[in-house]
Amino acid sequence: MHPTLNIAVKAALRAGKIINRASLDLGQLTVGVKQQNDFVTEVDKAAETAIIETLRETYPQHAILAEETGQSGHADSEYQWIIDPLDGTTNFIHGFPQYAVSIAMALKGVLTHAVVYDPGRNELFTASKGAGAFLNDKRIRVTKRAKLDEALIGTGFPYRMFEHVDAYMAIFKEMTRRTAGLRRPGAASLDLAYVACGRLDGFWEFGLSPWDMAAGALLISEAGGLVGDLAGEADYLNTGNIVCGAPKVFAQILQVIAPYRKGGLAA
Repeated sequence: MHPTLNIAVKAALRAGKIINRASLDLGQLTVGVKQQNDFVTEVDKAAETAIIETLRETYPQHAILAEETGQSGHADSEYQWIIDPLDGTTNFIHGFPQYAVSIAMALKGVLTHAVVYDPGRNELFTASKGAGAFLNDKRIRVTKRAKLDEALIGTGFPYRMFEHVDAYMAIFKEMTRRTAGLRRPGAASLDLAYVACGRLDGFWEFGLSPWDMAAGALLISEAGGLVGDLAGEADYLNTGNIVCGAPKVFAQILQVIAPYRKGGLAA
């Protein structure tokens, strides 16, 4: 394992311990609201602090983009860490066991290292650019599924940005008709990790933040899958819209979405 990835793993495991400890007594949580349907707890904040402290011990000069504290560190650094300390906070608050720690590093804007850690199941997904993707040290690959009507597809419902909800629901209806099934577990980083290891054949969602997608996107590409925005291009971290999956399924998801893009849905 690359030394930088090792540090990211150390940070994720440290955050996971904080999350697991808090999960034993959810009644004690103090929950704040950032905006409609967007929650934060002291666990998110404590986990993020632990991650940033761990990274800065080794890489004090690197830039950081984190969900709770935003931009910090050296803004002119070629290295940037992209962090979601607890993806799936709403699930966590309710004791619904689908949430994860997501940490990625980009070098000059190119995703280079990734960790997605599910502390409840103790599942550690890791990848480094050019070195493959792994689940608990075992190599993972996207599925070989070729037909959308045989595919299990993940998604996330719009919950903060509702301007595209009609287009989303139309796509959802078409996907329901044309796939073997749709799933909406509620933690995008983990959904992407599930695409990488073959539990899902593909995934799409609108309105995500970079920290929701960065680590999972590298996992998928290193597992042999494809990742893009709604036009199939590489601008998903900027647009916030993502489509990914096994190569043939990826292409078919884009085909379903294409008519709605012509109707005004941005990439």
